[in-house]
Amino acid sequence: MEFFKPHTLVLVILSLTMNSMGSSHGPNKGGYWPSWATDFPPSAIDTTLFTHVYYAFLTPNNITFKFEIDDDTALLLKNFTTTLHKKTSPVKTLFSIGGGSFGSGTFSRMALGHDSRKSFILSAIEVARKFDFDGVDLDWEFPQTPSDMVNFGHLLHEWRVAIKKEAKSTGKPQLLLSAATYFKPEVTLDDVYRKYPVESINKNLDWINAMCYDYHGSWDLSATGTLAALYDPNSNVSTSYGLQSWIKAKIHREKLVMGLPLYGATWQLKDPALYGIGAPAVNVGPGDDQGQMLYAEVKKFNAQNNATVVFDLPTVSYYSVAGTSWIGYDDVRSIKLKIEYAQSLKIGGYFFWAVNGDQEWKISRHASETWSI
Repeated sequence: MEFFKPHTLVLVILSLTMNSMGSSHGPNKGGYWPSWATDFPPSAIDTTLFTHVYYAFLTPNNITFKFEIDDDTALLLKNFTTTLHKKTSPVKTLFSIGGGSFGSGTFSRMALGHDSRKSFILSAIEVARKFDFDGVDLDWEFPQTPSDMVNFGHLLHEWRVAIKKEAKSTGKPQLLLSAATYFKPEVTLDDVYRKYPVESINKNLDWINAMCYDYHGSWDLSATGTLAALYDPNSNVSTSYGLQSWIKAKIHREKLVMGLPLYGATWQLKDPALYGIGAPAVNVGPGDDQGQMLYAEVKKFNAQNNATVVFDLPTVSYYSVAGTSWIGYDDVRSIKLKIEYAQSLKIGGYFFWAVNGDQEWKISRHASETWSI
């Protein structure tokens, strides 16, 4: 997850207290925290709205597959867990490994053999305990081949065995273990078909964070598109299709957590008179060089530019238009409808990418209130 890729930020997933292996006492309400968000420290997180918060990201050495934590990072990690555990409403803390900008190659090589998997697993457990994390989140974007998916399953199995062994030997609670995944169980980003090992996920993970966003973006500048549509009348690239596909693949519903974006994707329209979803575009719009803006920035941009704001009911998404600037995003109404949909499926909860994107906790608060009804 680069800034706006699923899990490049500190995955601050907040979720209600969950016992190991997915037994929960309420919805998993998570959020990723990007460690590079220096203007948004962990102390700024409203922990009453979450159950789990993810630190994004740590990455292993690409040769030894172990974690090398320098002094500055060590301070960040310790501050993260200490701050969030000492809040009046404490949350569970996990560190997320990888992210969109890390790529898949190192993970692929690590997962290839037993010895390399073991080095990675033991080092991750060591970091979790040293810095007082409650668990670990794997953000491998994405396994590239069927062999990668087989090895992904082996990795999860060996990781769970190691977690159980460590907990038994130390007398401490088992570490939580989650993974950020593609929005559906089959990865269809290219011509290589591969599918997540759902049986291993059910057996070994506490939950998955399905990244139900980045459906359209700067990789397709020819036309505007929905960032995270609940429904898509023209394709299967939608949150409803993704969640239903995971359920059809027989994932345990309580282990399926729906991703929600706290950012927008932007385009520059070819003709400001043609501005619906799928309108011709020529470039990224306002925001960073990837055409992305925090939700709070979207709201500010809309206000400053007197943007036309449209709620698109068929897709359950928002877009705004100001001149040739076009932004697709989620707002309170679309988030509420998504959460009601997720509840109807009886899945495990939701998470945000990422917590620093909200505007005065408006979306996070409505999300939390909606699920508690």
